Amino acid sequence: MDFRGKKYERGSNWSDPEVVELLQLWADESVQLELESCLRNQHVFNRIAEVLREKGIHRTGDQCREKIKKMKLEYRRIKDNSKAPRGGRTWKFYEVMDRVLTSRPALAYGSLSGSMMAQQVLQGSMVESYHHQFASSALPFGHSQHPELMEIKCFSEPNMANSSRIQNVVPRPGFSALHRLRKKRKGQRVKDPLDDLLLKTLTSQRAMEERFLQMEERRFQRDLDVEERRMQLEQRRFELEREHEFRMFSVFAQMLSILKQSHSGSSSSVAMPRGVDFSQALSEIAGMGGGGGNLQEMRARLLTERRVDMHGFCNPSDFQRSPYLSARGNIANIFRGSTEEGYKAYHADKYDEDKNPNGIINFGTSENKLCFDLMSKRLTQTDMNLMEPPLLQYPDWKGHMFLREEVARFLTYYCKAPAPLKAENVIVLNGCGSLFSALATVLCDPGEAVLIATPFYGGITQSVFLYGNVKLVYAYLDSKITGTSTRPFQLTVEKLEKALQDARAEGVTVRALILLNPQNPLGDIYSLSELRDYLEFAKRHELHVIVDEIYMLSVFDESATFHSVLGMDRLPDPQRTHVMWGISKDFAVSGIRFGTLYTENQDVANAVASLCYFHGVCGPVQHKVAQLLRDRDWINQVYLRANHARLKAAHTYVTDELKTLGVPFLNRNAGFFVWIDFRKYLRTGTFEEEMLLWRRFLDNKVLLSCGKAFECSEPGWFRIIFADKTHRLQLGMQRIRKVLEEREQEILAEEKERPCQSDQDGKADSTDEVIFVSRHQEPTCAGSSNLGDLIGLLQQQMRSSDWLQKNTAEQFAQEKPEIYDVFSKLVGKQ
Repeated sequence: MDFRGKKYERGSNWSDPEVVELLQLWADESVQLELESCLRNQHVFNRIAEVLREKGIHRTGDQCREKIKKMKLEYRRIKDNSKAPRGGRTWKFYEVMDRVLTSRPALAYGSLSGSMMAQQVLQGSMVESYHHQFASSALPFGHSQHPELMEIKCFSEPNMANSSRIQNVVPRPGFSALHRLRKKRKGQRVKDPLDDLLLKTLTSQRAMEERFLQMEERRFQRDLDVEERRMQLEQRRFELEREHEFRMFSVFAQMLSILKQSHSGSSSSVAMPRGVDFSQALSEIAGMGGGGGNLQEMRARLLTERRVDMHGFCNPSDFQRSPYLSARGNIANIFRGSTEEGYKAYHADKYDEDKNPNGIINFGTSENKLCFDLMSKRLTQTDMNLMEPPLLQYPDWKGHMFLREEVARFLTYYCKAPAPLKAENVIVLNGCGSLFSALATVLCDPGEAVLIATPFYGGITQSVFLYGNVKLVYAYLDSKITGTSTRPFQLTVEKLEKALQDARAEGVTVRALILLNPQNPLGDIYSLSELRDYLEFAKRHELHVIVDEIYMLSVFDESATFHSVLGMDRLPDPQRTHVMWGISKDFAVSGIRFGTLYTENQDVANAVASLCYFHGVCGPVQHKVAQLLRDRDWINQVYLRANHARLKAAHTYVTDELKTLGVPFLNRNAGFFVWIDFRKYLRTGTFEEEMLLWRRFLDNKVLLSCGKAFECSEPGWFRIIFADKTHRLQLGMQRIRKVLEEREQEILAEEKERPCQSDQDGKADSTDEVIFVSRHQEPTCAGSSNLGDLIGLLQQQMRSSDWLQKNTAEQFAQEKPEIYDVFSKLVGKQ
């Protein structure tokens, strides 16, 4: 067996001399007739490959056929795109392919230093010897050779550089006369009806071949797309693996810290902060020694970090700074969490029913995807298409007056204001996120804070902090029910008072209170008495009140009544009360950035208007929004009726599925979301376990929002968005069911192994308002985790990864000997 030949055949690249020899054989007239006259041509290419082997070129028939096919594709691509200049000089084989495929007289090419030389034929003796060899050894086709046989040679003589010429070659003696005689007899022959049939057959065959080549080209492109997607998924898998390693390091560092403290006899508990690098943790543990000075230092630093985290402030000292950014730029660079990570993963692998059925279904982003048909039809009507000079020029920074007047009338009607609202109190910006940023900047100095109840929409933290360097003080709500007239996560004035006093005791100045009505993610709708109590509390402490009513038209059940602050007969402090609303939620157009602020305080209005220069809305969009808000009949008779009916149906489907699964949840009738209690699916009541469950959902191609993203005080709560099409809701709930069933089986298996430690939650109670777990699970933070919890968490991490098999102690000692030495000394002291 010729092993050298087999090895050579595995290659896919052809050199120019090899291509020249292949074209020389394939372009022969008898070969072309044979290829066009038969449906299966593999035997032809097999014989071409045999001739090539005799010349020392070891190729298979399949390789020859694929090479010719690719060259045909390249020829057609250049020809169809008109990219080949005259003479075909962009591709060295273009002219040869053109003359063969269009039945023109064949030319021969020679290449030297990037230039091509066209030749008609070579000496007759060479042609004759080649014909004899080809016909006798491999291709007994029974057809006579054409005298103008194309042959391609590569020249390398120096005197041939950068030159091209055409040579006329003397044909073989007697061959031209014989050829003319055959042509004469052929012309005298009576036309046969089979000739037409044969011509049609060949034409059809050529058309089929071109169609096949087009399909092959599409297949090649599809293969490229699949490969690109595979690379993206591989990169995503690598990132998830690295994150998993980091979590293992963090848990292991906390265990080492507790073991070290236990060994030194210290009665105080110091937990390693989340996010600390493993090598840093080892260094700090090794540096503690037996003295108490370092321990006191670490305790003070952790207290500071906990205080900073309580106000939603991101400490940049825990992260590696970029030398290209300022301090604020570094903070903005690291200001991201699970919401950002999940959103990025979703856009990299977005679900599509036809193109990507295994992609991620987004139940995490609060968007209304139920009314695209209604909004697209309304926004494309003729009254929307207006383009006048004022719309293309700089407007009043508060917004065009025609839009502000329409917003004032709209809010007067739907907020049930006791008196008409004034257009001069309206300011227009590009979204409510910009409004939060602007208000925080003009109401607070850097380092001051705004009071807000948790859980809340986490994007507010980013909005108020990145621009104004304003922190958030949290009034923590919990799921406990203390009486018959209370509800889970109920906001009371007492909780606001406690949070405010705690913040002031720590030296934090609080300037404002944020209220979300309807509340995101709970779905609560505040009553008039509750709103009055909150506003009176703010007045007593001279706090501004920012009321976000962006979901006011998304109350989809008639049994629930929404009360706007603007509908109250009298505001306790109208100069410090500011109301926000936008169209992104209620009108299902989150891609159109439009938000409006109503405030009677002209100082606040003018200060915010100065920032509208950076957050303005373009003129054509202002016109479209004004036309939309003006069409009151369409809103009431068409849009709101359909939107509320679709929201209610989607909410009913999701809540019925949750009831079937036995999952507790808050049953509310506003917004696009359901607040779900997944605490029974956590092995330990920690936010680390909550994050693991969130990643489990994401790995199963469904994106949810975990409670930590809303600063919920109790691990295990999740938010799901139900304002989506039925087929996506069904598939998404199937994926959620699969994760929960797998998680339940894992927990049951562990409890059977440890029967003495099983402590199940009570059965779920239900009322008309809420379904909840009766036994409340106290919130625990990472800083108070005991050693048993950490060991259990580490065991779970080790079971879900093969990292320890891939990374042995010997390998770690070779790669990072300094860290290994510190670790060895630490273990030796135990």
